Amino acid sequence: MTDKFIEYIRDIRRYSPRTCEIYRDVLSEYVAFAGGVLVPEYQQIRNYEVHLLDDKKENARTVNLHLSVLSSYCKFLMKEGMLQSNPVHLVTRPKQEKRLPVFYRDESMDEYFESHVGTLEFGDYDAKLRYMIVNLLANTGIRRAELIGLDRGSVDFSRRVLHVRGKGDKMREIPIVLCVCEELLLYLSAVSSLKDASDGPDAPLLQTKKGGRLYPVLVDRAVKQELGEVPDITGRKSPHVLRHTLATDLLGSGTDLNSIKELLGHSSLAATQVYTHNSIERLQSVYNNAHPRAKNGGKNGD
Repeated sequence: MTDKFIEYIRDIRRYSPRTCEIYRDVLSEYVAFAGGVLVPEYQQIRNYEVHLLDDKKENARTVNLHLSVLSSYCKFLMKEGMLQSNPVHLVTRPKQEKRLPVFYRDESMDEYFESHVGTLEFGDYDAKLRYMIVNLLANTGIRRAELIGLDRGSVDFSRRVLHVRGKGDKMREIPIVLCVCEELLLYLSAVSSLKDASDGPDAPLLQTKKGGRLYPVLVDRAVKQELGEVPDITGRKSPHVLRHTLATDLLGSGTDLNSIKELLGHSSLAATQVYTHNSIERLQSVYNNAHPRAKNGGKNGD
């Protein structure tokens, strides 16, 4: 039954291969703990939660992930007529601290782009590819999987928009600024010089030297290598932080939450609202540096 569930989320719900892999691993661990029982019951799920927290010392975030997977599985069993209700709903989930999005400072990203002027004209192909990976992630806010899935036909140069297939197989359009369009054209010229290049509308937009589609490890390594050259960027270097950075910058520049939600492809506004905390922190910093009473330690000014 677990295999049928994985087929369902892969073929019907269109979950990514990575998500399907996570779901399969969680279900395998639960079934092993439950002694092979495939239809979860409340007490068994509660015992499993205690096992994760006390025996395996998992954090609240990981435990909640396991419970979310089990909840989805139980909903599928209800759909199949094997459960009357979802027992996971009766389990009290552990509280977890809300992790705030990490982002890079404007100065750091400016330094990166300024130091890479000329890369697309004079760099070798690997350097050009790494640069375009960071360039598109930073300037569009797309997810790693969305970047990998881009085809040549995904770019409408006349309208300067990118057609992106996101989670749940949903399509959205993302505007791309003129300079990024120009850099993309330079990059595609470099691709055309490759011996094994793919150039049809269904060919990968960004591709390896052999004309193949990018893969997650390659993208992660490219981001780490490129941002590792910026002295001020000392924290985590990942595609998702570039996504957070764009969202934070847009919000700080006055872009409304609904527009950012559409740009990022969030299913609900709640997922976008997490960026407001960073915006408030920036405002407090500016306020404390500029407000007369804040500068005077709270005393009345002259």
